[in-house]
Amino acid sequence: MCILFIAVNQHPKYPLIIAANRDEFHQRPTQSSRFWPECENLLAGRDVKAGGTWMGVTRNGRIAALTNIRDPKRQNDQAKSRGELTVNYLLGNSGYSDFAQQLQNTADDYNGYNLLYGDIKRGQLQVFNNHSLQLQTLKNGYYGLSNASLNTPWPKIERGKLALADYCETHKELNIEALFALLGDQTKAEDHLLPDTGVPSEWEKQLSSIFIQGEQYGTRTSTLLIVDQHSHVNWYERNFNASAIVENEAAYEFSLES
Repeated sequence: MCILFIAVNQHPKYPLIIAANRDEFHQRPTQSSRFWPECENLLAGRDVKAGGTWMGVTRNGRIAALTNIRDPKRQNDQAKSRGELTVNYLLGNSGYSDFAQQLQNTADDYNGYNLLYGDIKRGQLQVFNNHSLQLQTLKNGYYGLSNASLNTPWPKIERGKLALADYCETHKELNIEALFALLGDQTKAEDHLLPDTGVPSEWEKQLSSIFIQGEQYGTRTSTLLIVDQHSHVNWYERNFNASAIVENEAAYEFSLES
């Protein structure tokens, strides 16, 4: 997962809205979202190569989502798969403090990442960054998370946050097409606003849009997680090919277990 836009208690009917894109090489085998056969409590896609996931939610209200930190100088080809971190939280029973300590203790085992995790029912969400070792709690507001720190003011982060704020202010009822349009924005940043993350400038340009289209690498999945004031979860997913054409869609809804 490479970009997340989050609204916490900003919509009168939906206290939590997450709109997310997963960017990945098109050749990497992936399963679309489903309740996992070996754990019917977990709804998530699956990275077939490593077995983990980039984003998921459980029937009892646990949520986790992952973004990579782009820093080629710190890349370790022998590092563990970051997708196991989301599964460890979603299927575990560690409390927040214990899990945060686990993340601190194992930070060097993985390449750069941000992990959003928490409990929907309790309204407790936090983001851990394994490069800075910083743990941030998400209070009421709008957030953007990509391949740096939480709310780093990259053009696509600012653009997405503004679009999500506009959505919450103008849509009284759920409109998934408007949210998917937010995630489908291919506007690239102007050259003077591009970040410098250590990759070639042409890659910075290619990666500067919310939705990335490329022959080898690009946005593979767009996901919406929307929770209403009655703890009812709506999950929508669209999967794309290298031409940015939707190959399949999925939709799930359920109420969180008490």
